This record gives sequence, structure tokens and C-alpha cells, in this order.
Amino acid sequence: MNITSLPEDLNLASHSSMQVFDYFVDNNYQRKKINLTKNTFSFLLEGTKEVITNDKSTIIGNSNFLVIKSGNCLMTETISTTNKTYRSILLFFTDELLLDFLEKNKLNSVPPPAGPSFHVCRYDNYINHYVESLQKINRLNTALQADLLKAKFEEIMIYLTQKEGYAFINSLLKSQDSKTLRLINIVENSKLKKLSLQELSFLCNMSLSTFKRAFYKQYQTAPVKWFQERRLEHSAFLLSTQKKRPIDLYEEAGYENLSNFVQAFKKKYGSTPKQFQLENMNF
Repeated sequence: MNITSLPEDLNLASHSSMQVFDYFVDNNYQRKKINLTKNTFSFLLEGTKEVITNDKSTIIGNSNFLVIKSGNCLMTETISTTNKTYRSILLFFTDELLLDFLEKNKLNSVPPPAGPSFHVCRYDNYINHYVESLQKINRLNTALQADLLKAKFEEIMIYLTQKEGYAFINSLLKSQDSKTLRLINIVENSKLKKLSLQELSFLCNMSLSTFKRAFYKQYQTAPVKWFQERRLEHSAFLLSTQKKRPIDLYEEAGYENLSNFVQAFKKKYGSTPKQFQLENMNF
């Protein structure tokens, strides 16, 4: 899986601290590795977007928009069922621009120890008009765009500060998170997701070999074995609390066929999934 760097790979004419791009595709894009070198507003207009980062994940439609910190993430873009398109207005900005805003408005900048990697916000009439103005600015020449975007950045930040609170703006600053805490957050939030080790190491900003070493140091076992254990435990939970059949669970647990799932489950729990369910069901 190749890595896409944004905004660099968009080949924008401007290289200023703030850039806007009208992103449009007419086919679905499955999970991609994205390296955001700047913080990003993603104003979704058509389709749906899935984002997976080091600490959480979300799927949004065009009633919401995202504010994402710079860093590594995984993204999936799905075209709308009506117009068969995916479209978003991307607004990129640097940490320096955010710090300038905080200083200008005499707001203290104290990054939280582990702030969220992105925020999901709802559209309102004001934001709808704001996005329309960005589309118009995007059609202007590069020099004029740069001047207007600086004003537009201050506008959206003032509005969101009043609407979401100062803590929201301050949390966009980079947190001083340790590599170990970052790895734990990613692993714990991804234990039931079907992410490959390559994708997990990417989210940790590590090579695959470094990720495996760091994982073993933290959990005293190999990643594949650890994830299999967590998924079997989740399967046992579903069998005992819901009317799930073993055939409904084996793929979710990461197994290619029912037979392998049954063998692994029996090895861990001493009984087949069906036997376990009959002995432990709570319904």
C-alpha cells in the first residue's frame, strides 16, 4: 500500500502556510495510507469518509466535517449513492498558523498530554456559507488566495472557539505523547479492526520491524497471537450474550474458515463455540 502525502501530492501551486483544494472523485477508494503534513479541515460535500488514526476512528457523511491533526492516518472514501461522486473541500494549515492565532487573540497555548487526533463537527448555516466562500476563493489566482485564506482561517477559528469552546482550539496543538503510549492507544483501539501489521506500524509511525519489537516489549507476545486472543475473547462474549452462531463469527475473528475458528476456540476455552454457548449463554 503506497503512502499519499497531503497536501504535497495534490501539486498545489501555492506552498503557503494555508492551502485550499476542491477534491473530487467518481470512484470508491479503499483504505489508503495518508500522511498529513499539515492540519486539515475536511469539509465533506458528497459521499462518506472513514478515518482511522492512532487513537480513534469514525465514519461521517455530508452532515459533518472533520478537523484533523497532522500525522499518519488511514482513509476510505465512498461515493454517494445519488450522484455517484465523492467531494470535499480540503483546507490545510500549519501549527505555526494556529500558534499565531492563539497569540494574536491572547489565548494561552498549553497542549493537552494526549489530545484527540481529530474532531467531528456538524454543519450549520454559517459553516455552509463558509464552505461556499472557500470554493469561490479556490478559483482565484494564487497570490489573492493566500491573502484571503489567512483571513478565512481566523474567521473559522473565532467561530469554532465560540461554538466549541477554547479547549477545542487548544487541543489541535501537537501533544507530547510518548511512542509507547501512542502504540498502546493504537493497539487497544484497533484490536477488533481488521488492520494489517503494516497498517498498524504506519499509524504508529514505525517500520514494521520496529513495531514488532516495541509490541513484544509492551505485551510480551507477538502481535498476531495477541490480536487472535482478543478476537477469540470477543467471540466468546458474543456467544454468551447474543444469539450469534459460530458461522457468523469466524470471519470477524480473523479466520478464513469455520473449521480453523472452531479449533482455535476449543484450544483456548476447552470446548467448541457451540458447546461454550450452550454452557454460558445469558439469554
